[in-house]
Amino acid sequence: MKKDNIILMGFMGVGKGTIARALAKHSSRFAVDTDDLIESLQNRRIKTIFAKEGEEYFRNLEQECSNWIEKSVNNSIISVGGGFFKRPNFKNLGTIIYLQSSFDGIIHRIKSAPNAKNKLKKRPLLQDLKEAKKLFKLRVPSYEAVADIVIDVENKKTDDIVKEILKKIK
Repeated sequence: MKKDNIILMGFMGVGKGTIARALAKHSSRFAVDTDDLIESLQNRRIKTIFAKEGEEYFRNLEQECSNWIEKSVNNSIISVGGGFFKRPNFKNLGTIIYLQSSFDGIIHRIKSAPNAKNKLKKRPLLQDLKEAKKLFKLRVPSYEAVADIVIDVENKKTDDIVKEILKKIK
């Protein structure tokens, strides 16, 4: 049975965490970030997990996180990592909103951020932009297929995106 959560999905750097926190301010829901949950569980950064344990290990942690959300979390706004949609129970977690942007739009968003260097550094899969763009092109059709709602976020202000999401989920 699908839960009463709002799941924000999209490519890394699209603004899932930012939108989740802004949405939480305009609702009675908590914002939960799956990468933050994994970092807490492991007591180390995602970048370190990738470097020391590899991607497969990280994806297993995502599955643990997905199982916990399915069992224990309701009425929340959950921002998920870029590959989280591959978890078998993903569709059960809530209403899935795909935050859509072009690859160049995402890179521009990250590079325009006040803490741009840190934002790029903490994303291991963005270290090689050519490979990242390939991954982006691979994931977009899956994001579109699994989404209940698609929101175009390119060049939009956070408040405008939040208003659009709130309209669509009512």
